[in-house]
Amino acid sequence: MVVDGIDEADRAVDRLFHALADATRRDMLRRCVRGELSVSRLAAAYPMSFAAVQKHVTVLERAGLVTKERRGREQLVRTDFEAVARARQALDALESAWRDRVDRMSGLLSEEDGRDARPPAPSDRKGTDG
Repeated sequence: MVVDGIDEADRAVDRLFHALADATRRDMLRRCVRGELSVSRLAAAYPMSFAAVQKHVTVLERAGLVTKERRGREQLVRTDFEAVARARQALDALESAWRDRVDRMSGLLSEEDGRDARPPAPSDRKGTDG
């Protein structure tokens, strides 16, 4: 579902996770972490066309996960570590939000359990001469 009012930061996170959702792109990213590689060298590692590899690299580039630099006839691909850190920050924020929510629910459940465990107040007792 697409919601109006999504800001550019949210769109950037969407692009990051779209790019990371594909196993081939994650593998390409891992390979580029070790050092810059040419698109040709990346293509040699996969059983797909050169054009398909270029499309994967383009998705990674649009997400900001890699940068491409032309050197002569080659396009060199390198991981952008700041983008990887942004993906981590987005996951950390989601984890924090869910942990807070679980903590609040646990607190509410503890309050409920505490109310059930307390003896009734003297005014709540029936049939006693008080």
